[in-house]
Amino acid sequence: MTADTTAAPPRTPASATGLTVRLCRDPDRFASLGPEWDRLHRRCRTATPFQTHAWLHSWWLSYGTPGRLRLLLAYRGNRLVGAAPLMMTYRPLPALVFIGGGISDYQDVLIDDGCAGAAAAGLAGGLHRAARRSVVDLREVRPGAAAERVVQLWRGPEKRLEDSICLELPGLPFDALMGRLPGPAARRSRAKVRKLDAVGIEYRGVPEPEVPEAVLAMLRLHRLQWQGRGVTPEHRRPRFAEHLVRAVGQMATTGDAVVTEYRRGRQVVAIDVTLTSPDLAGGYLYGAHPDLRAAKADINTMLLRHDADLAAESGRGVLSLLRGDEQYKHHWRPTAVTNQRLLLAREEMAPALRLYAGRIAGRELLAEEARSRFPALLMWRSRLNDWRAVPGRGTGRHPSS
Repeated sequence: MTADTTAAPPRTPASATGLTVRLCRDPDRFASLGPEWDRLHRRCRTATPFQTHAWLHSWWLSYGTPGRLRLLLAYRGNRLVGAAPLMMTYRPLPALVFIGGGISDYQDVLIDDGCAGAAAAGLAGGLHRAARRSVVDLREVRPGAAAERVVQLWRGPEKRLEDSICLELPGLPFDALMGRLPGPAARRSRAKVRKLDAVGIEYRGVPEPEVPEAVLAMLRLHRLQWQGRGVTPEHRRPRFAEHLVRAVGQMATTGDAVVTEYRRGRQVVAIDVTLTSPDLAGGYLYGAHPDLRAAKADINTMLLRHDADLAAESGRGVLSLLRGDEQYKHHWRPTAVTNQRLLLAREEMAPALRLYAGRIAGRELLAEEARSRFPALLMWRSRLNDWRAVPGRGTGRHPSS
């Protein structure tokens, strides 16, 4: 039976899967889950940095709405073997959605690889009970994610839509990535590297105690580099700064985040945040002083060189360029991977699901029409409207020009 949970330990398993599945609405209980949540994260091979407790709980503190928390927790005995970080929304219809929306490039559930089938079945059953009067809208699900196993066991109508495009490179050293480029592109990249070396850029990993201040400095540099140009509005807001400082500070202690300073002499000219999981590294956000551009230093090459070597040295198989199909990323010949949007409902909620999916399709058609007819207007509107109750997308690193 799915029930609200408190800080008390779960009851003895009684479900057909041998698991106890509980629905948690208690923010204090969410806060206390950190150690066991992160142990589960380590046992879920498909997990990304955006499913760590530090990232999700920090997001909730900055963006969550009281009364809307809905965590599904699956236990085998006293061991957490499955978790779905969800919340309730009511626009345009009641819907269960992932915590972390907008500023998280990948979203997912967590299931223990050691009992993946039972954990997926437990979460599917719990989700079915939790969605009595709502649809389920799971966004930014990476192909192969744990959520796919849950959806395979879903009893009711479902729809699969495309979501954001993420570009990915293999976890190879930077020199090997340059070796994948056609001759002219490889020569241009080598020239950019020589320029960086001539400018005298050096870098260092920021020690854990210095990470919070370094993240604040990165945000200051980020604002400076985009001064007078269009910047994602959320990156300027106090709630985003509070979330990023809090989350990255904790993630740096567990190895799920790396903060790097780039120096020219004594001056810190750039700082970037790279988020990591066992098989993936992704450059999340950076800030660079305008002096770097004035010195003709190619910032994207500088960042990619560091991140590629970091991914290769740590044995991570994927270097993700995260969301966004910007042209500058295609220089490196990445693979385009399209996230999924998974819509689910119980049988009796099928009419609501059709209405919900129809509204999504209608918005997509209007957006496509606007893109073809009024591209400048659409860009302005998206910057203005994408960040309301939950921030919009655009968290991947921006081009340096």
